Formats: sequence, structure tokens, C-alpha cells
Amino acid sequence: MVSSSHEAMHRIFQHDPGLFSRVTHFLGVDLPRPIGATVLPTDLTEASPVERRVDTLLRFDTTERGPFLLAVEAQGKKDPDKPASWAYYVSYLWTKYRLPTALLVVCQDHATAKWAQRAVTSGPPELPTLTLRPVVAGPHNMPVITDPDEARADLVLASLAAITHAAEPVVNAILKALSTALRDAPEDIAAPIVEFTAHGLGNRPARHLWRNLVAVDLSFYKSYISEEIRDEGREQGREQGRAQQGAQDVLLVLEQRGLDIPDGVRTRITECGDPEVLRHWLARAVTAASAEAVFESE
Repeated sequence: MVSSSHEAMHRIFQHDPGLFSRVTHFLGVDLPRPIGATVLPTDLTEASPVERRVDTLLRFDTTERGPFLLAVEAQGKKDPDKPASWAYYVSYLWTKYRLPTALLVVCQDHATAKWAQRAVTSGPPELPTLTLRPVVAGPHNMPVITDPDEARADLVLASLAAITHAAEPVVNAILKALSTALRDAPEDIAAPIVEFTAHGLGNRPARHLWRNLVAVDLSFYKSYISEEIRDEGREQGREQGRAQQGAQDVLLVLEQRGLDIPDGVRTRITECGDPEVLRHWLARAVTAASAEAVFESE
């Protein structure tokens, strides 16, 4: 199954095709600035029944060198089958469109980025024939944007910075800068940035920080993901409330029965956040010989 972070890593270039031109500065690639960009179909299937799809495909038009194609692939981990697939994509696109074709691979960890940027040849060392050299965007070369003013200057690039550094400790500072910058942005501009960032973080710990920042700093936005974040926060609040009430009920029963409640027992009960566990303890508290006995079955 394709993950949300995988989708965000390449779809962000569909949302803003001009992002690639701004990213090339960090990739060490000197390309003419496009005067136009078009999102193309990603289906590379031939007449044979083998289906092949590139993640994102863009066409750029430049004044100096004419048009060229850019295939964007999101790669979450090392995959020995991918280089051959990428070589096929580039060759097929070159053949179909008769245009120079480049490949950008977007990664979220250093090991995958280092693996993806290796040059791979289709033949033996003596006869390399076709050599694939992807350009790679990842935590090793994407900017660390922790200044809200810098984030405000290019919100899409700041979102990509957060996505590519999602597993790095610095992502927290990037997210805080981005959420601050988004406060001043119109909703139609901010909403897709909020969603790309949320999806790009996947299930990493930074996801929770971003959801909290959106719920507090960007409470006036009504996008799908922001509403989902707020619903999740409200549900967490209700869950915490149920747990607090459950802990009070267990302690009340023990106290009413005149049982001594050691500090360790009281702390364990009050710090429990699972309403079902507390319900179980409450049932045992009615007949337990001591406060400690509510835990005996565990």
C-alpha cells in the first residue's frame, strides 16, 4: 500500500511545478529557469499487460534549451528492483516524447538517499551502455528552514523541507517556523500546505507536533486535514477525561471501604490513561482485600 508520506513527497511537485526550479539550487544542478510547466500523465504502460507508473511527471519549457521532462519518484527505503524500473521510465519517456528526460528521487533518510544517488549501469563494467544517475533530494541537501520569514518567502519549499527532514530532530523547529508563517497566508494557499506536510510526516513522531500546531496556531483554517486534526484532539481530550474520572472512581471505592492506599498505588491509578483498565480495577476494588490487590490479576 502506498503511504501518505510517499504521496506527499512527489505530489508536492504537482501542486507547485516551479518548486523543482527552486530546489535545483540545493541539488547542485544548474538548469535554466522554466518559463512554463505542465503536469503530464504518469501511465507508462505499453501494449503489453505490464503496468508501469512513474509517481509524478512534469514537462518544463525553457527559453535557453527548450523543453525537458522531469520524472519525480518518492522512495521510502532501499529497493534493489528500483534502479531498473527508473532506467525504464527514463528510456521510455525519452522515446515517447523525444525530449531530454531527468529523474528526481525524493527521500526521507540519509541511507536511502545515499543508495538512490548511486550511478547504475545496465551492462557489465566494460560495456556500461546505459548509465542512470538520478538527482536526489533528501535530508542531506534540502534546506533546514527554521526562520518563519524564510518559510513565509517560500511555503512550498518549507513544507518540502519538513517532509524530507521528517525523521530528523530538526524537523520540530522547521514545523514551528512553517506554522508561524502560515498564520499570515490566505486559506486557499495555506490549506494544501497543511495537508502536504501532515501527509508527508506519515506516522513519525513529528506528526503529533504538527497536528498540535495546526490545532492551536491555525485554528481558523477549515481544510479536511485541519478538521481531522481537531476531531482527533477532541477525542483525545474525551479519552483523557474518561481516564481521569475512572481513576477517581477507583480511589473513591478504596477510600470508602477504609483501605490504606499507598502512594505507589495511588500514582499508578491516577497515571493510567486506559479507561478499560481502570474499569477492570474498579470492579476489583469492590472486593479487593487491599488496595494493592486491584492489580493482582496483572
